Amino acid sequence: MNIGAKIYFDKSTGDVIENTGERTGGVVETTREQDFEAYTSLSKRVPETVGMIQLEYGAYEKDYDAGGRITRVDLETLKPLFTYPDPAK
Repeated sequence: MNIGAKIYFDKSTGDVIENTGERTGGVVETTREQDFEAYTSLSKRVPETVGMIQLEYGAYEKDYDAGGRITRVDLETLKPLFTYPDPAK
């Protein structure tokens, strides 16, 4: 089974709180409640203030290959926004 990443974000700012990452093999889908118990970054939050988007497995592969990291979620479109490393460094 292949499971795409879940991106949990602050509903007021769009800042990413937790990216669960993609999983493959003998994995099972987790619920929102299970994630709030499993991830410290989520357990410290009021659940109503946290949004979540689920990406398809393999989505944004080119962005990840280019070193991109999801740092925010666009609150209007609910699309992930990437930050890329500075090529000058």
